Formats: sequence, structure tokens, C-alpha cells
Amino acid sequence: MCIFQTSQFYVPGMAPVEFRKGQQIDVKAVKMTSVHTQLPYEYYSLPFCLPKNGSFHYKSENLGEVLRGDRIVNTPYIVKMAEDVQCSLLCHFPNKPMHWSAEDSQRVIDRIQHEYFVHLLVDNLPAASPIFNQDLQDIQYEHGYRLGNVIGDKNYINNHLKLTLLYHNPAPEVFRVVGFHVQAKSVHIGDLTFTDNTCTFPTKSRGQLVDAKAGTTLYFTYEVEWRHSKISWASRWDTYLAMNDVQIHWFSIINSLVVIFFLSGILTMIMVRTLRRDIARYNADDGIDEAIEETGWKLVHGDIFRPPKNSRLFAAVIGSVFAMLGMLSPASRGALMTVAIFLYVFMGLIAGYFSARLYKTMKGREWKKSAFLTATFYPGIIASTCFFLNFFIWGKASSGAVPFSTMLSLLSLWFCISLPLVYLGYYFGYRKQPFQHPVRTNQIPRQVPDQHWYMNPILW
Repeated sequence: MCIFQTSQFYVPGMAPVEFRKGQQIDVKAVKMTSVHTQLPYEYYSLPFCLPKNGSFHYKSENLGEVLRGDRIVNTPYIVKMAEDVQCSLLCHFPNKPMHWSAEDSQRVIDRIQHEYFVHLLVDNLPAASPIFNQDLQDIQYEHGYRLGNVIGDKNYINNHLKLTLLYHNPAPEVFRVVGFHVQAKSVHIGDLTFTDNTCTFPTKSRGQLVDAKAGTTLYFTYEVEWRHSKISWASRWDTYLAMNDVQIHWFSIINSLVVIFFLSGILTMIMVRTLRRDIARYNADDGIDEAIEETGWKLVHGDIFRPPKNSRLFAAVIGSVFAMLGMLSPASRGALMTVAIFLYVFMGLIAGYFSARLYKTMKGREWKKSAFLTATFYPGIIASTCFFLNFFIWGKASSGAVPFSTMLSLLSLWFCISLPLVYLGYYFGYRKQPFQHPVRTNQIPRQVPDQHWYMNPILW
């Protein structure tokens, strides 16, 4: 018997990232989102503090992240493992505050009024803001932090962040990030005092007002606090997986459910009344010759086995259903969408095979045209719709707009991989025998002229 020493990590996910004390950790920004609109925006779409070199760079993104609107960039926050940072300026000197023009201020006000949240990342862990729930008397968390708050008719920007990070020590001198919380606050420029490289402000400070007429002059500040935690690396996502959405649109959900139940009840009532009327008519006609033409629900047994008028379209839709699969961990942003797209592309072989078998069963002859329809019908509708909507998203300068290079990549996947695989699947599927159902041996089929086997229910 041989015993080997191995190292494992939680599934699904990535290997733990270990730091030494004092090692710098990058703080990255993802995007800004709101529950009132479906348009995400890049972090630097607003005049935030830039890194020291005055420029920012994007992190390499996968296809799913681009389609989700994620634009991961570096930020000027300086965070070092297990080292607290007192209140510090983010990107200014004490005598040089940042000034926003009236146009920039108005853009910030629009985002604040739409309740946009800013999403940050530390060691691939998203920021969460703690909120005390008065009803449950407990602390809950929401994704990201609020860009600002609206009080009355005034808008205030959250220009001070307290970054609270949790670390775990699996071994001496080994640190792992297991939590990332953010507390945002609005601090007026007049309440800040500076001593050397640190800043102070009163506990009950005034908020930093955003003025859309005269512009806004403000400072951006931050502080970092590290706390030891017993949470292990494998459990650091538990807070996010158990996070309750405090902004669920309950009225819209209830309204939709009521409409669904109401329409379902009407449809059920119509079907039940029709069925009762047909059953009563059948019971009254028991003594009449069976040669009388069948009516009502008795016609259904023949209709369900009759081939559709457009068999190519039906086969294309059925084939596309077999190409939709995919599931991955939420720790990998965009991976679920990326895998779903690639699975759909490579499942074109299965889509073509089943579509060809079904098309041949319905006595189809033009299999090449049917294969082309299978490969282009569903993706064509999705691509044309997304391409049309993308123009409007471009007009709003949202990060949710798909770049032109990404659109070319998607078209290449479609025409260079999916389309040939569908034709290949059609070639093999059309050579197979059509779907058949065994004939019952205890019954003699009736001779029905000019009908195929699948139109005669007795054969089933």
C-alpha cells in the first residue's frame, strides 16, 4: 500500500491565494449597477480618482464577462496584508482637491438618483456593504456600496470608504483573504483636517453635496481595517451565497403571479366546459351509427400524429433545444455564460443529428435547407435582436454594450464552428432510419387510405 501526500481545494473554485504580511493586494473595480435600470457602467465613466501614473488598465476578461458588462480596472487604493491604514487621501494633496464641472456633477447626480452601486474586488472577492435590518434585528449584506444618497432634493456623494478585510491564518506567516466589507460615508470638504499624511473628520460630519450648477469640489478618502477571522478559505463565499436581496420588487412579482394564475384559471375553465359539452354530446349519440363524422375532442387523436405544415421549422426548433446546457461556480465571473455559449456552439453536432432524424421521420427531402435553417434560425433571431438593442446601449455609453471585436468573435464561432457541426450532424442523422413506434400485436390496424403510419393512432 502506498500513501501519497496531496493538496486539495474546494470545488468548484481556484487554488487559495496566499499572502505574506505587508504584501500589497490589488483593489480592482468591476462596474456600477442599479436595480432601476439594466444599464451597467464602467467605474471610470465617472470622474473618480485615477491611479498614481494617471492611467488605468483593464484586466483580461473572458467572453462571459464582456457580455455581462464587466470592465475590471485597477484603482488607486493602497492595501497591504494585515496592515491597517488610517484615514488617507486617495489621490489628492491637501491643497489640491478635485473639482467636478457642472456637467460631471449632473452625471453623478443622475447615477445617485438611479441608486447605482459600485462594485470592487479584492483577491477575486466582491465587496459587500453591511446593513442593519430593523425588523430582523440582524446585519445583512448587499453587493457593492452605494454611490451616494438622496436626502430631500439634495444629492450627496459617498466620498469616504472604510475597507474592512478579514484574513485567516492556515499556517504561521501565511494569510488568506476571506472577507471584504465596505462602509461608505459622505464627508464634506470643510470637515476634513489633515495632519502629515493622515486626515480626520468628526463623527457627525456634514455630507458632501453634489452641485449641478456651480460644480463640486471634494476630496476622496479611505481607511483600511484588518480583522482576524476563523472563516476558512473554502467558506469565504458563504456570506454571498446566503445574501438576501433587500431590493426585490415584490409588487412586480406578485402582480405577475396574479396575472399568470388569472389567465391559467380562464384557460382551464374554457377547456373544462368544452370537454364537458363534448362528453355530453358523445353520450347522447351512443345509438347512432359510428360512420357519422367525428367532431370535438375525438379529432385530437388524429391531429397529434399529423405532421406540421412547416416540418423544417419544427425540426430546427427541436434541434436547437438539445444545444442548451451549462453551469459553473459564481466564483468565476462570466464563466457560466462563456461555457453556455461554447456548449451551444459545439452542441451543433447533436442539434443537427436529432433535427435530421425528426425531419426524415416527417418524410422531409430537402435536408440541406433544413440543416441551414437549424443552424441559423434560433441564433439568427438572438443575434439580430441583440445587435439591434446594442445600438441603444452604445448610445447610453454603457459597459453593457458588446464591443465590435466581441461581436466578430461571436459571428466567427457561429459560422466557423456551429454551422459546419450542424451540417455534419445532419449528414449522419439523415442516414439513419426515421423514428418508428412498434405496432401493437393484439390489434389489427385499420386500412386508412392516403395516411402515413404516424397519422394512425391505432399503430401507436
